[in-house]
Order: sequence, then structure tokens, then C-alpha cells
Amino acid sequence: MEIFPETLKKLWNLWEIRSLLLLSLSLQIILIVFGSRRKINNSHSWIGILLNVIVWCAYISADWVATIALSVMASNEADCGQVSSKATDSLQAFWAPFLLLHLGGQETITAYSLEDNELWLRHLLGLFVEVAVAFYVFLRFWSSNVLTLLSIPMFITGIVKYAERTWVLWSSSSKRFKDSLGSSSDPDPCFDFFNKQAYRYCLKMKEDIEGEDHNLVQAYYSYKRLLYLFANQIIDEYSYYNYEIITEKSAEDAFKLVAIELGLIYDVLYTKAASVYSRIGISLRCISFVSSVSALVLFSIIINLHSYPQIDITVTYLLLAGAVLLEIYAFMVLFSSDWTKLWLIKFKVAEHQQISKPLVDKFWTFASCLHSSSTSKKRWSESMGQYNLRNSVLKERQHAFLGLEKLSCTSKLLENYQYLTWENVDIGLQERIFRYLKKIADELHQNTNSMYSFRELCDERLSNRGEYALKHHRFGDLLVGNEFDKRIIIWHIVTDECYKDDLHHVHGDANKLDQNCKISTWLSDYMLYLMLFRPSMLPKGIGEIRYDHTCVDAERTYKVPPSTHGRRAKKGIKSNNCRHSLFEQTLGISSHLKDRENGGEIRWDMISEVWLEMLAYAAQNCDWNEHAQHLRKGGELLTHVSVLMVNFRLNKQVM
Repeated sequence: MEIFPETLKKLWNLWEIRSLLLLSLSLQIILIVFGSRRKINNSHSWIGILLNVIVWCAYISADWVATIALSVMASNEADCGQVSSKATDSLQAFWAPFLLLHLGGQETITAYSLEDNELWLRHLLGLFVEVAVAFYVFLRFWSSNVLTLLSIPMFITGIVKYAERTWVLWSSSSKRFKDSLGSSSDPDPCFDFFNKQAYRYCLKMKEDIEGEDHNLVQAYYSYKRLLYLFANQIIDEYSYYNYEIITEKSAEDAFKLVAIELGLIYDVLYTKAASVYSRIGISLRCISFVSSVSALVLFSIIINLHSYPQIDITVTYLLLAGAVLLEIYAFMVLFSSDWTKLWLIKFKVAEHQQISKPLVDKFWTFASCLHSSSTSKKRWSESMGQYNLRNSVLKERQHAFLGLEKLSCTSKLLENYQYLTWENVDIGLQERIFRYLKKIADELHQNTNSMYSFRELCDERLSNRGEYALKHHRFGDLLVGNEFDKRIIIWHIVTDECYKDDLHHVHGDANKLDQNCKISTWLSDYMLYLMLFRPSMLPKGIGEIRYDHTCVDAERTYKVPPSTHGRRAKKGIKSNNCRHSLFEQTLGISSHLKDRENGGEIRWDMISEVWLEMLAYAAQNCDWNEHAQHLRKGGELLTHVSVLMVNFRLNKQVM
């Protein structure tokens, strides 16, 4: 008994290779269009989650589909229908190079995560195997007609692109990445096209390079040294230049500068930037484009379309048109990138131009138009996660997640998602963070003397996790909890209680609240979000366990019966039976602050500084590999604060 009828088998034989080819092309289109958008989309929003799933599926599937298609072509004879088998065989020889092109990947994404860069050796083996299989298909279906000859340049281009991808993965692997940087203390760092004199000249230019382009030059200079931190090395001697740059900027411009720096680092770690934006890379792009366009034109002119099946002609045209469109899109990405702008700036400021000024001006105008017509001006998600303990206890969840509590198999992380919201990182918060870090940097530079070095003073100042702010405002008696995660929970509850108290006094009008009150609330919810959703970015601790027990105490205090279907009820987590639980102690602190004379303004000044201290402490102690991992997830405010601290020389790896 046959499971599949004969007609279905014939239909599958007819479409097996063709469907795999079209699927491979579709996956490449998805990767080049959406590959780089993940760095500006919030990874926890529904759009961000959907985008990440699509990109991840496309990235994982692309190589497998192309490999399977090559294997099928190497093992099966084509179903020629009413046309001669030789004609169909020659078309299959023409299809093989396109699969190598697809295996070469797209410029906007070479690695989905940093771990993919470590698999370069696997891709090198795949390069030899897949090229050998494609060559076998090419020889197997070799014929003397013009179609076979037309496939030779495409075959060479496919091999070059696949080799380029393998080289990029190798160059971005941790060991090679670190070795390529050399020593950070070299007296004369090797910039690609900016030396110190050119850099200083660019700083003074106002008529030709200003605004965003001026920020781009400054960001490139500091980004070159920032790479050492992402390779877990120590940097020195350069930070005085960065300090001069950053102190002259506004908070908004300083955060823009940091965003550009991190965007350049993202390109190096996750895309083909290391290869594409070089003379060889640009030459390869041009060769690939000319080969694709020539193949499409010659195929349309020379080939007798009646000699081949109509299905195969359609598939071939789709492959050729897809290859040309991918190359055109790649050129648009290339010309609209920061790297191209940097190249053009180089020629604009060069004393002896290698390219004529009118040509540079035309390229500059074209690149500027592509920049201005970009669908998004964002360089990262520009948002921060907000997670509130009271909302989770009172079951005030997002509308999008209603109904999840009915699922008995709801995981811990998915349950927490119900209460996760997002807040834009607005200019007010940027200004508060910038002024806080600038104040510390100025104080440390002024107080450095022969007895204590700047580094020693910096380490002492940034080791505080709220202590300095409490003592400075004479609230030292409220200093409780040594563990960092414990302090996050304590001050989160304190902040929330004080916020609710102030909101009650203004009759629920949040616009009337003090600016420091809003900032404290944002940072409070953000730090709790980091503890629950990004624990690897914070110092190690048992924050999640403490949070679970605190929630049980909070449920009793807020008089909300624990859910019979809730995670904590199922786990049997019991409340702390001690006379004074962590939650009760924290409520005592909150009451103490509410009763302070002139507590309003002074209270929120102190609370905001406590959170700024803890934010700076977390930023300083987060591993740079974790920062790099989250660049592909829309970025984190903590990462931007870390880089801003480096520019202020407030980092233990900056000597």
C-alpha cells in the first residue's frame, strides 16, 4: 500500500529543487531587509519578538536550505516533462552558483549572536564541502552551450562571497578580535584613515563638517579605542581627548555620540562591515553587481526560451532578478551607512585628494539623501524596560498578555512578561544622568593629588551603591542591605511607596510631580527589570529568590490573596516568618521618608541620586561581553551609560 500516490510523487519531484531555490532566495531577502533592524527594535515588544523570531528562523534555515538544495541537485535527475533532459540539466548547472551566493550571506547580518562568530571553523569546512558539491553539479551538467559558460562568473562570485563570510566570522571571533587590536598602550594607534592631526583638524571644521557628521568623526575616533574594552582589555592615554570632547557637549549630543559608537561596534561584531567597507570589499561588491546584471541581461538576450521548460525559465528569472535586487539593496545600505560617510569625510579633509572634489561632492549628496530618506532615524531602541513589584502583585498586567494566567504551563519568564512595560529614554533622563556623571568626573579631576591617583579616587567613588547619596543628604541612618540585589528591591519599594504618596497628594495628576520623582520611578522600575530579565548584566546575587519571597509578603500586606494558579503558590514559597521581613523593614523606611520635614524636594533629590549611584555601579561592573550581546536586542540604557562613563574616564578599565 502506497502512502503517497504516484501523482503526488511526480509533483514533488517536479517542484522539489525549484521550491528549495525559491525558499533560499526568500530567506536571503528576509535577512538583508530585517537583519540590521533588530538593533533598533525593542526585543521584548511584540514587534521586536516577532522580528527576532523571523530573523532567527531565517538565519538558522538559510544555510540548511541551500545545502539541501545542492544535495538534491547532486543526487537527482531533473523532471524534464516534455523538454529534453539535457536542457533542464544545463539550467541546474546554472542554478548551483546562486546557492553559493546565498551561502555567502548578506551584508546586514553575518552572525545572529556572538557565539556564531566562534563557529567560523565550521563555516570554513562548509565552504570546502559546499563548493565541492556545487562544482560536482557544475561538471555533472556541463554542456557546450552558452548557458554553462554564463554560469562561470556567477560560480566564481559565489565562492568569493562564501569565503568572505567565513573570513568575517573568523575576524570577529573573540581570539582573533583581541589579537587584531594589539596592545592598547601603543604610543601611536593605527587608525584606518584618521591620525591625530586629521582628527583635531576635523574638530575645528564648522563649515564642511558639522552636526551629525561632526559627531560621527568624534565617535569614530573614540570607537577605535572602545573596541579594546569589548575585547576585555585595558585602555589608557586616550581618555583625556574623550573627556575634552564629552564635557563640551549637551546631554542629548553626548548620548547621540555614544549611540554612534555602539552602532559602529555592532557593525563590526554582527555584519560584514570589516570586509565591505574596505577597498577590496567595495571592489567585490562592484564585481558581484556587474556579474549579476550581466547574467540577467545576457540570459534575456542569448537564451532561447522555448528550449527550456516554462517553469524553469520562471525560476531562473526569479533567481537572477533576486540576485540583482539584493545587490542594489546592498549598495543602498552601503551608501547610507556611517562608514561611507567616514570615507567621504576623509577625502573632504585630505590635503591632497585622491579623488576629484566634484566627484566626492556628488557621492556626499547621494549618501546624504539616502541618510535623510531612511525609514528610521533611531540608532537603538531608545527605550528601557519597566517592571513594578506592586503592579505584579496587584495583577495589573498589560492588555496584550491577558489570558496567559489561564495557561497552567505558563513559565516563570512568560508570567513576568505580563507586567513588563516600556518607557522612552527621554531628554530629561539623559540630562540627569549626564549631569550626574559630569559632576563626578569634574570632582575627581579637581581632587586628584600626589597622595591619591585619579584611578584610586574613581574606584572609591564608583564603589558606592547609594551610600554616598544617603550620607550626603544626611539620611545615613537609612543605609540597609549590603547585597546589591537586596538594595534594588528595598529602594524599589521605597520609591514606589513615596511615588504613590505624592501621586495621592496631587490627585493623580502625574504631570505635577517633581522631575526627580519621575526619574527615580523610571530608574527604579528599570533596575528591577534588569534584575529579573537581564540578571547577567548585574553583579551576581540571589535577587530573583529575594524578589519571590518579597512578593509573598507584599501580597499579604496589600491584602491580595495569592493566586491558586500562580507560580509562587505552585512552588510553595512561604513568607518570611521573622518578626521583621525585608518587605516590612522597607515599609518602615518609606514611612520614615514620608514624615521628613520638607521631605518632598529633598527626598526625591536623595532617592534619584541613590538610583543614579546604583545605575553607575551596575554599568561599571557589567561585563563588556554582555553589553555586546544586547546590542542585537535593541540595546540597553545600561550599555549607553557604561560607554558614557568611559568617555568621562569613569571606568576601572580606563587607566
